[in-house]
Amino acid sequence: MRKGSSFGTHTQTQELIASPDSRNKSAMTRIYTYEKCSTCRDALKFLAARGVVAEVIPIREQPPTKAELKRMLAFMGGEIRRLFNTSGLDYKALGMKDRLPKLSEAAAIDLLSQNGNLVKRPFLLIATGGTVGFDEERWRTLLPAAK
Repeated sequence: MRKGSSFGTHTQTQELIASPDSRNKSAMTRIYTYEKCSTCRDALKFLAARGVVAEVIPIREQPPTKAELKRMLAFMGGEIRRLFNTSGLDYKALGMKDRLPKLSEAAAIDLLSQNGNLVKRPFLLIATGGTVGFDEERWRTLLPAAK
């Protein structure tokens, strides 16, 4: 098991360990977060409270891979815009509101894989699904409490 810093600091990849019994059930859980994002902190608290083990990855330093982005795109019904942090400074500075409709899916995935600031967060992947943003009801459906 990797040892990392507390939830508030993402200097390296970490694991959340809430209970030994949950290890096998959540081994495939990965969450990309940004330490200064209150929504990400809420998501991490949610995981800890439910006994979910997750690999926590700092999204700005290590954006999701192209394969992970393509997988998430499928979970988001093929709507590429849902993977973008549309309220972020990079999104606005790059003029993505106007550029995104003209980009191919491959170009958009490539851009997201290179700039974690553009990716909607938190970005949660589990063995059987995934979601972006923190909608507690959706997360409850994806992640039943560990027993």
